[in-house]
Amino acid sequence: MSDLHDRALGAYLGFAIGDALGATVEFMRPREIAARYGVHREIIGGGWLKLARGQVTDDTTMSLALGDALLQGGCSAFPGDARVDDRLIRGIGDAYVRWFKSKPVDCGNTCRRGIMRYMRDGTLAGAPNPGDGGNGALMRNLPAVLATLGDDTAFARLSIAQSHLTHHHPLSDAATLGLGRLSALLLGGMGHSACQRWVNQWVTDNPGFCFTPYRGYATAYVVDTVQTVLHYFTLHEDFEAALVATVNQGDDADTTGALVGMLAGARCGAAQLPQRWLSRLQPDVVQAITDQTNGLLALAQNLNET
Repeated sequence: MSDLHDRALGAYLGFAIGDALGATVEFMRPREIAARYGVHREIIGGGWLKLARGQVTDDTTMSLALGDALLQGGCSAFPGDARVDDRLIRGIGDAYVRWFKSKPVDCGNTCRRGIMRYMRDGTLAGAPNPGDGGNGALMRNLPAVLATLGDDTAFARLSIAQSHLTHHHPLSDAATLGLGRLSALLLGGMGHSACQRWVNQWVTDNPGFCFTPYRGYATAYVVDTVQTVLHYFTLHEDFEAALVATVNQGDDADTTGALVGMLAGARCGAAQLPQRWLSRLQPDVVQAITDQTNGLLALAQNLNET
């Protein structure tokens, strides 16, 4: 396995691990988590969604829907200018509709509203909306990162297009692009110290996401999500330490856990993921992620060769 493939698989599997671990304590406060679990550190299912052990939530399943659409669309859907082929975005919208109709275990209100708009009138983006500042577009964007590695222009236009199907808000756009670019740098082998410097510069350029001092908010509001993710990811170099600290902050813990798992997994690679967590994930999810990682990296290679 190449270093890139190991890091890419680490990012996607780490994302699912963080999702499954954090879902147990979603919507709980840190004191409630401490009273019930001490320190929550095992994938056990349950939570408000009453999940089976190792089951993932909409974070992972919606990412897989995006990945499927990208693999079906192929690199020919990128015309080579400032656009993304509308057929590709419509394919993504159709994939989100199939996901929605499959009765997923959960669906955020903004995602639901956007998907239902697309079902109703076929528009590829809603109007800018102050209510679209949640983390739903950010949480599912990893397949777009993998499919466009090495082509930042393609990454940016694809990320914004898939985001605007459900979320049309400048903070959502900034977060999706920022964490996506950070992920790509980590996939390229950027180390912890360089990562901290990059994050500091990004926050300087995007001061609304400043996380020092950390306010302790981990809600689905995209600013709270990103502040929590960057705080714990830059604080802990170890995958497990970063993820445990994140999910024990509670609130939208499946999404903050997934995103920290993605970044920390890209940094350490699949071979270094805790085996006890990896073995708890449902096998069909692990297989789907493995297959998608292979396909999306091949798509990126083809994109860069055209």
